[in-house]
Amino acid sequence: MPAKERYILALDQGTTSSRAILFNKSGVVIGVKQIPFNQIFPRPGWVEHDPEEIWSSQFAAAKGAIEAAQIEAEQVEAIGITNQRETTLLWEKATGKPVHNAIVWQCRRSAEICQELKALGLAETVKEKTGLVLDPYFSGTKLMWLFNEIPGLRARAEKGELMFGTVDTWLIYRLTGEHRTDPTNASRTLLFNIKEGRWDRELLKVFNIPEAILPKVQASSSRFGMSRKELFGVEIPVTGCAGDQQAALFGHACFEPGMAKNTYGTGCFTLLNTGSVPVASRHNLLTTVAWDLGAGTASGAGTGYTYALEGSVFIAGAVIQWLRDQLGLVADAAESEKLAKSVEDNGEVFLVPAFVGMGAPYWDSEVRGTVVGITRGTTKAHFVRAALESIAYQSRDLLVAMEKDFGHTIPCIKADGGASMNNFLMQFQADMLDRSVILPEVGETTALGAAYLAGLNVGYWKDLKEVEQNWRKKREYSPEMAREKRDRLLARWAKAVDSARSYKPD
Repeated sequence: MPAKERYILALDQGTTSSRAILFNKSGVVIGVKQIPFNQIFPRPGWVEHDPEEIWSSQFAAAKGAIEAAQIEAEQVEAIGITNQRETTLLWEKATGKPVHNAIVWQCRRSAEICQELKALGLAETVKEKTGLVLDPYFSGTKLMWLFNEIPGLRARAEKGELMFGTVDTWLIYRLTGEHRTDPTNASRTLLFNIKEGRWDRELLKVFNIPEAILPKVQASSSRFGMSRKELFGVEIPVTGCAGDQQAALFGHACFEPGMAKNTYGTGCFTLLNTGSVPVASRHNLLTTVAWDLGAGTASGAGTGYTYALEGSVFIAGAVIQWLRDQLGLVADAAESEKLAKSVEDNGEVFLVPAFVGMGAPYWDSEVRGTVVGITRGTTKAHFVRAALESIAYQSRDLLVAMEKDFGHTIPCIKADGGASMNNFLMQFQADMLDRSVILPEVGETTALGAAYLAGLNVGYWKDLKEVEQNWRKKREYSPEMAREKRDRLLARWAKAVDSARSYKPD
C-alpha cells in the first residue's frame, strides 16, 4: 500500500482572524480554515485581544484546515507559525493563565512612555541596537505599561513567575509547552540587539524588564518543540516561525538583496531584502531581521541573519473595514472597488486614515484621521475612492524612502494580502509607483512563508532553489497614468498629510 501524501500546516494568526492552511510540495493550498475573533477597544486608541480567544480560534482553525483537506493529522509533516507582530502577552509560568489581555500592535497606550524615553535621549541608542524607533507600536513599551499600571506584576516578573511573549511565543507555548521565539519576532520588541543576535541587557535595564521572563531565541527554521499529543492525536514537530511580514517576504521568494514585497492587510507593510548586512535607515524606516535559516555565523556580522528594511502603514485594509462597519458606506470590500470605478476621479477628496497615528516614514503618534476637499458635490463613491487611494499613497511614501536608504531603484514590487485582490487599488498603486505591481498565483504568501520555513527544516523542501521554483506570477499591473497627473495627485496628497499633522488633539 503506497504511503499517504504528506503536507505542511501553516498557522497564520492575524489581527482580526486566525487562519490555518495546508500546503503540498508545490506550494498549493489543499485545505484552509479561517475564524474571526473579537477586537476589544477599552478606550480611544487602545486595542486588545483575549489571549485565550487567540489560542482557541487558532487551534480550531488548525483542526478545521485538516478536516477541510480531508486528511489525517498524521499526514502533517510539520507546523509553521506566522503571526501579528509586536502584540504583547504576559502569562503565569505555573498555570499558563494570561494576567492581562494581549495589547495589540495598533494600541497607542504607551505613547507617553515613548515620549519620556525620547526625552532621556534614548532614541538613538534604541535605533542603533534594534533598528527600530521609539514608538508605541513595539512590544517593549507595552510591557513597560503593564508593569507600571498593573499592581504587583513587576514584582512577580522579577521572581520569575511570569512569561512574556509575542503571539508566536504564545502559540508555541500552547502547542508544545516551550517558551521560545525567533529573531524576526524578537527584533520587534525594542529589546533585541539585531547585530549581536541576543536580548540586549543595556536595553533591558533601561526598560526595567527582567531577562528571566523572555523566551529563548532560535532560528526561524528550526525545531521549536513537538505539539502535545492530546491536541491532534499525534505529535507534530513545530519547525518554522516568523512574523507575518517577514514570512510574506520569504513566501514571495524574495531571497536576493533588492527584492521587495508589499502586503495589503489590516496595515500595509513593505519589506526590502538588504542581504546579510543591516542597512541603517536615514528616512525613518525600520531595520529588521528578515529571517534566520540557522546557517551559522556570518563572517564579522555576529549572526547568520538576512536583514530587511521595512516601512509600516498602520491603516490600510482597515480603512475599508471602517467604511463598512462604522460608516456603512459599503457592504463589503468588493463594493469598494465597484464604487471607486464608478467615478472618474476622487473629486478632489483626500483621506488620511491616521486612526492610530501614522507609521513610516512619519512616525507621528499624535496625528488623527483627516479628510480634506469635501464639497456639496462629494458623493459616497468619491469618499470610498479616496479611502482606497490613501492606501496606495502611503505605500508609495514607503517605497520612495526605501530607495533612498538602499541606494538603488526597486524595479517592481510583489504584492499580497486581502486588498491586493482589488483591481482598482492595484492599478492605482502601479500608477503611483510608476513601476509594475506583481501578484503571485498562490496569494497566501504569509502562510506559505511559514510553511516553507517549517518544511525546509524537516527536508520537505530541499533548498531555497526548490522553494523559488514554486513561485508563479498570476497578474502584473503596469503603470498607465500620465506623469503630470500622477505628480499633481501626489502633491495634493502631501498637502493633505500636512493638514492632518497640523491638527493635534489636546
